[in-house]
Amino acid sequence: MHSRRVVITGMGVVTPFGDGTDVFWDGLISGRSAIRPIRRFDCAQFDTRFGGECLAFDPDRYVDRKLSKRLDRFAQFALAAAMMAARDSGIDFDRADGSRIGAAIGSGIGGIQELEEQHVRLLHKGPGKVSAFTIPKLMLNAGSANISIYFNARGPNTAVATACASATNAMGDALWAIRRGEADVMFTGGSEAALTPLGLAAFCAMHALSTRNDEPERASRPFDRGRDGFVMGEGAGILIFEELEHARRRGARILAEVLGFGMSGDASHITQPGEDGAGAAVAVQRALQDAGLSPDAVDYINAHGTSTPLGDIAETRAIKRVFGEHARKLAISSTKSAIGHLLGASGGVEMVATVLAIQNGIAPPTINLDDPDPECDLDYVPNRARDMRIRVAMSNSFGFGGHNACIAVGAFRG
Repeated sequence: MHSRRVVITGMGVVTPFGDGTDVFWDGLISGRSAIRPIRRFDCAQFDTRFGGECLAFDPDRYVDRKLSKRLDRFAQFALAAAMMAARDSGIDFDRADGSRIGAAIGSGIGGIQELEEQHVRLLHKGPGKVSAFTIPKLMLNAGSANISIYFNARGPNTAVATACASATNAMGDALWAIRRGEADVMFTGGSEAALTPLGLAAFCAMHALSTRNDEPERASRPFDRGRDGFVMGEGAGILIFEELEHARRRGARILAEVLGFGMSGDASHITQPGEDGAGAAVAVQRALQDAGLSPDAVDYINAHGTSTPLGDIAETRAIKRVFGEHARKLAISSTKSAIGHLLGASGGVEMVATVLAIQNGIAPPTINLDDPDPECDLDYVPNRARDMRIRVAMSNSFGFGGHNACIAVGAFRG
């Protein structure tokens, strides 16, 4: 047991289902899909014309117009989710010691919308018309920086970019910062808003996305034989990690305990996962070792489960490598089936889902799993949520470049 235990005391999300944990959880356990034809820009000429947009999001509900205009959409998501998490935690940040509060926020791409918009201004209006806020808006650390400024968080402050593992790697950084005694409270998770013309076109060019344009709600289908690529989503998931005694002293409501973290690299390919799952298995095994857990202690895994032909098989193989016979007793689900792949934000949103699964005793389903791939032969909680006791859970995140990250959490036992 680590001398400084870390618990989760607040959570906030912006997802294609809407803002807040209640609407997010209701969407997940109902088995609905939030994937729709894209409405924020014209994508008639694109191979893929749908995604998980956060259409209900309005930044002016969280901050004044002057500030929101100085933030790229991904940083707006991050700050809004952080504000929800702060409120959920019950911490009085106006009175708290800011030197003991930090932020570790992941994003795979950062302010791509601002980059696109200012490039158009450069081409059509000249360099003198490029906004002075371009760099502060597009820089990938804008999420962590603006959270730090807003909450006077003067402790450790980092931004993590490990593609689709970014948020989970950021949570690992937050866990370690508190364990080392550098902070008592950390805002952590991830944010992404890459569902833009350039972002969508680039992933289309890679042939990474589903092209099921005739039925977008059924396009994200992890572990299904008919999967044909992932579905882009956007949003943010931010959590408050807090040192246990600090939380106890203020009478905090403890949602779950962070038990362990592990990471690794495939050292294989810039976009494709290692087919045997060996690299991913190392990250999962290291998370178990860090937590002091045996494989049979785990009840549920929130899978990376992107709905890609190679990725889902590799993850299945990784789980079998680590858990052996116990792999067939695990409940495993991919919430990307409902909201799409939020890239660098996915780990944060999925950690929120994992904590809610522990709290509510419900494993959310993998929807659209109608014809299981024979090579994906574990229990992926197909199509319907399942009541079950979840004492220990893990969340997997694997990114382009071979980045693997896994975090273990459990029900708080005092």
